[in-house]
Amino acid sequence: MDPARPSASSGPPSADSYAEVQASAEFAQLRRSYRSFAFPLTVAFITWYLLYVLLSNYAGGFMDTKVVGHINVALVFGLAQFATTFGIAVWYSRHANAKLDSRADAIKARLEGPGTRGADDTDDTDDTESTEATA
Repeated sequence: MDPARPSASSGPPSADSYAEVQASAEFAQLRRSYRSFAFPLTVAFITWYLLYVLLSNYAGGFMDTKVVGHINVALVFGLAQFATTFGIAVWYSRHANAKLDSRADAIKARLEGPGTRGADDTDDTDDTESTEATA
């Protein structure tokens, strides 16, 4: 089966279909795009976090340095951890929307083929049956 062509069956994709998609160049490009973003950022954030932990444990004098009033370096670094986490989440969301989601959706659509409905698809004719069943 060619991963670019949808399967003829209306059932779920077979294990072979998943293996063929995984071996495709399009999937390799999607994986490469994800990894080139996620891995360096993960390494950078873990390094930043470990720096904070190590400074807290072994450089107490530095971390206790007052910045403004009662705010010290440790508090600034600790709050920066939260800001960094939020910033990375926003950055990843933008990256996924711009470079990953459309490719993943295209691969998924070809894998599932025609006649296969996704969980987010709706059908107006089913609404009356589900409403009657709950009444």
